[in-house]
Amino acid sequence: MPAFVPDLPVILAFAVAAFILTITPGPDMALQLSRVINYGRAHGFATLGGAIAGLIAHTSLAALGISILIVAAPTAFMVLKISGAIYLLWLAWQAMRSGGGLKLAGPAKRPPTLKESFATAVGINLLNPKVVLFFVTFLPQFVTAGDPDAPGKLFFLGGEFIVVSLPFTVAMIYGAEWLAKAFTSSKWVERALNWSFAGVFTAFAATILLAEGRR
Repeated sequence: MPAFVPDLPVILAFAVAAFILTITPGPDMALQLSRVINYGRAHGFATLGGAIAGLIAHTSLAALGISILIVAAPTAFMVLKISGAIYLLWLAWQAMRSGGGLKLAGPAKRPPTLKESFATAVGINLLNPKVVLFFVTFLPQFVTAGDPDAPGKLFFLGGEFIVVSLPFTVAMIYGAEWLAKAFTSSKWVERALNWSFAGVFTAFAATILLAEGRR
């Protein structure tokens, strides 16, 4: 197996986290559903392409920055991992206290072009502070200080995130009207997803803090 491929337990654990994050409502999902419902599936796929471009940018920046920390400042890398665990707990708390309510935008006076839908999705993904912090604080939890293959593993995990999210996102585009109705008319659906999100990320945070505490 190539050195840049993480161990199977790491791949599976990250896949669970990626899937939970993907199905939890947020700005990217709201944009995609709005564009499909208002302008058709082509705009849904354009926003999906924009979101993927944003994720590639996040992965690249996080992987390069984290790799530098691992080599130049191992103590700072450890602090980053602990801060990431605390951030995951905060995300879990926010998810549990969130009342839900996915807000879908109505049609604009001038329909956007496919390029505009793509660019809007890139902007929303890149400027979403939760996405930025997620990649900066969550990806480091799956590599260790001193690992010479950490950069490759971080890029692998970023690619895995995209692969895991694609089936649900494509299905969401084809079933946009049904899914939008489920989210906007049934609070318990979004609440159940938020609690699932909270449970998974609380478990990750606890594991990280216990592991760092034993060192």
